[in-house]
Amino acid sequence: MIITKNIVLEGKHDKPILVDAFYVSNKIPKPILIFSHGYKGFKDWGAWNIMAKIFADAGFYFIKFNFSHNGGTAEQPIDFPDLEAFGNNNYTKELDDLKTVINWVSKNPTLTTEANTNNITLLGHSRGGGIVSIKAEEDSRINNIISLAGVSDFKARFPSGQHLKQWKEQGVMFVENGRTKQQMPHYFQYFEDFESNEKRLTIKRAVSNLKIPHLIIHGNDDTSVSVEEAKALHKWNPNSILKIIKGANHVFGTSHPWKKDTLTEELQNAVDVSITFLKN
Repeated sequence: MIITKNIVLEGKHDKPILVDAFYVSNKIPKPILIFSHGYKGFKDWGAWNIMAKIFADAGFYFIKFNFSHNGGTAEQPIDFPDLEAFGNNNYTKELDDLKTVINWVSKNPTLTTEANTNNITLLGHSRGGGIVSIKAEEDSRINNIISLAGVSDFKARFPSGQHLKQWKEQGVMFVENGRTKQQMPHYFQYFEDFESNEKRLTIKRAVSNLKIPHLIIHGNDDTSVSVEEAKALHKWNPNSILKIIKGANHVFGTSHPWKKDTLTEELQNAVDVSITFLKN
């Protein structure tokens, strides 16, 4: 298996996008699967590297990347050394980053002997599930989409009333990272960007307009993003496939760091369902 880590792409917003590629080299163009991480996430979180290898072994050209403003750096792609970047992240930047990765995949002549640039699937976890839902609807190069514990509503993630007013007045609000204990900032531009682009950033609108195969995977024990959000996505796109994995939490039983060389039963189940979906 060929594994290339930390390929640097120039992002639209003056920060690099780090990309990993996993594939079995056999000179056969393989379907491309691009993975988008979630909120307070990164491409090397937990068991994502194991997951990447399993997809590659199954015949896919698997790509995962760090959003340019996720808080990591080119020198330290794991965790959040750049909290200023994190605070200046927003949904529009993440959509731009994903477009940069898709452009790189589509136009990179060195990939064509191993990757089929006419067969691209987007896979997103959590917040990344919302990002790929929007991008899949607006980019005709995308053939399939998989939402993994994906969110259904970005607007619902913002505070309202007095809390929103306080955020606007102070210009920043902080969220503690339960694992690293960092106080992670969100500058008010995050909400302003959403407000300015609300129609585009409405996941319900995007999902309702999807015309490509759409798989929704969610755990019934997810306390971070309710399984009801998966049911809403499925309702908005009745042609989608909904798979609820019994006993799975938001990260399908994994954690960071992940010391094992296998997946949990729950995440393996999610991967197996995804592979079956894509091969059918």
